[in-house]
Amino acid sequence: MLTSTVADDLASLRGAAFITADADRDTAVAFRTTAQLDQARSEVSSAVVLSTGLGIYELSLDGAAVSDDLFAPGWTSYEWRLQYQRYDVTEQVRGGEGDLAISALVGNGWYRGDFGFGRANSNYGEEIGLLAVLQITFRDGATQQIATSTEWEASTSDVVEHSIYHGQRIDARLRSQPGTALSVREGTELDRDRLTPQIAEGVRRHEVIAPEKIWTSPAGKTLVDFGQNLVGWVRLRASGPAGTEIVLRHAEVLENDELGVRPLRSARATDTFVLSGEGVDEFEPTLTFHGFRYAEVTGWPGELTPEDLEAVVVHSAIRPTFDFECSEPLVNQLVHNSVWGQKGNFLAVPTDCPQRDERLGWTGDIAAYAATSAFQFDVADFLHNWLLDLAEEGKHDEHGYVPVIVPNNLKPNLIQKPLPFLDMAAQAVWADAAAWVPEALWNAYGDRDRLAEHYPGMVGHVESVIPLLSESGLWDQGFQLADWLDPDAPPDDPAAAKADTGVVATASFYRSVAFTAATARELGLDADAERWEALAQRLRSAFREHYVAGQRVTSDCATVYALAICFGLLEPEENVWAAARLAELVAERDYRVTTGFAGTPFVTWALSEHGHADVAYKLLLERGCPSWLYPITMGATTIWERWDSMLPDGTINPGEMTSFNHYALGAVADWIYQVVGGIRPAEPGYRRIRIQPVPGAGIAWARVGYDARVGRIESSWRRTDGEFTLEVSIPEGVPADVVLPDGTTHEVTGGTHTFTA
Repeated sequence: MLTSTVADDLASLRGAAFITADADRDTAVAFRTTAQLDQARSEVSSAVVLSTGLGIYELSLDGAAVSDDLFAPGWTSYEWRLQYQRYDVTEQVRGGEGDLAISALVGNGWYRGDFGFGRANSNYGEEIGLLAVLQITFRDGATQQIATSTEWEASTSDVVEHSIYHGQRIDARLRSQPGTALSVREGTELDRDRLTPQIAEGVRRHEVIAPEKIWTSPAGKTLVDFGQNLVGWVRLRASGPAGTEIVLRHAEVLENDELGVRPLRSARATDTFVLSGEGVDEFEPTLTFHGFRYAEVTGWPGELTPEDLEAVVVHSAIRPTFDFECSEPLVNQLVHNSVWGQKGNFLAVPTDCPQRDERLGWTGDIAAYAATSAFQFDVADFLHNWLLDLAEEGKHDEHGYVPVIVPNNLKPNLIQKPLPFLDMAAQAVWADAAAWVPEALWNAYGDRDRLAEHYPGMVGHVESVIPLLSESGLWDQGFQLADWLDPDAPPDDPAAAKADTGVVATASFYRSVAFTAATARELGLDADAERWEALAQRLRSAFREHYVAGQRVTSDCATVYALAICFGLLEPEENVWAAARLAELVAERDYRVTTGFAGTPFVTWALSEHGHADVAYKLLLERGCPSWLYPITMGATTIWERWDSMLPDGTINPGEMTSFNHYALGAVADWIYQVVGGIRPAEPGYRRIRIQPVPGAGIAWARVGYDARVGRIESSWRRTDGEFTLEVSIPEGVPADVVLPDGTTHEVTGGTHTFTA
């Protein structure tokens, strides 16, 4: 049932016109109107803007933005869900004088962005435009509404080219003259039945980073190093002759001391700024974003100095919820890299990468990383919003499959170039995001109402996979991405992993079905629970019959043991030999990583929880390639897509797919926080807490803090001269079990406590 506020909002928006204007596709369109208020501005009691659009929009009153949000209305599955924004603009309306000027800049965004790798050129539609209502209430109770209509004016703007992939061209000469007038008409492509209130906070500017170094490359190019691989853009100030063009190209790394742009594939990631010749011009390309650490600057008038430009960090407004530090600086940097990888890829949707011609909501990446993301930031609303899109995509798929990307803008009806790679049945791990992401949110926040909203998406996924099971009861047919990017796979075939795809798929589906059953029980849906419990048991029995024999799991590699152990497919006594074999395999490879997307989040858990914490620590602390710390020895400031995205000789991996900001393989950070640091949820939402740090060689001390829904939780331990000391802080009234390395358990409730062992 709609709340009264939402129902009223939707009624107001249905009374407004969706306005558009025909302009060159590269041009951002400026809409505007001037309205006379029914009463004096000082008499305004409240004023609210309701707004949305196709494309992305920036709305202003009297020349000042109504919000700090960028890229509104965000990216959702536009066919079924289009968010509208609600902004309180009381002070802006009340504080001005004379008539009220309302304006909006509308650009292509994701809606008309020629999106998708392989030059798919995906577009949801061709009409971009604005739908908005300003609702004003005066002190005497009178009201006034100002809504978009064909009476508004439109013109071209100083943004003459713009694309998320390719960048933006801004011509400051156009700022001092009116743009070319455009005819405003009512658009045809906005279905008001799709409108839904915005759930998560919007995309915003965050940090501003000054250049660390400016120098000339061997080829004579001016290069700028901002010291951190980030997502956003460069804001600059410059003066010079009218028509002077300053060009900025962006890249994450250098290769042969020049900008390393090959990983961008077809994305140009280039901004061009044209000077007005009238004093100092300031440029900020807010209709695009880039993933970069380095910029190449061409055409700068005079000498470029660090005071002339700065990098603006942009991502969805997710609140940091943790801090971590330990005695090993490289592990601290690994955590830093995970955080920056999440910030850069949590931009409207959880993406795979932020720089090349992709930037899509790959489901496998967030399936692997969801638990880590929920410790580092408050992602409850952000991922809830995305899961609603996931459910819609599955519901509208012919077979009910959860697609490998959400929102799925690479459907045949949206793209110009066929992509057979995406025309496949549900993919294990990727489609399992339908259950794994809700499970991570349930553990982190314990929100039962949200769990109920996620349940239909879980059920849709489970029911879509049942017909894919073979007569043996296994999910062992068809192509699977499975343990994607196994480091032993060739660069040109990242799906060629050691782990048997049937083992990975069946184990992953079992985990999804088991959590779906547990969710049904939690929600009181007992008939559903019995059905899913029976399916889970059949899957487990089939897995054990066909894949477990002679103290081995089929394909005998790290990933299959990690999944079998962590997902509960083995009996307790079997976990003993499975963990021992896993430890043996890790040691045989000199503690180098041998897992891909499927195995990496779980391998350290399988070791440390079954008597091999020493092996897990050696795996974590290894610096040779492939390992978590190898990229850091090569200067990484975010998580890489490949274990060897950059080779030891400083050249970029020859594979066609190489990103230097790709968080999935950073999922080990969840283990760092819970096992090295020691903070774990004993019940969903940390209603009961478990403090259980497991120390290991190579780290002498660690401390972690987490802002849970129940309050601040802290764990800090140190080993000195053979003695282990643990200090914990528990929110008032919350029970906690403190488990020391010697196996003793202490139950406490709230407060600060110190233990030694």
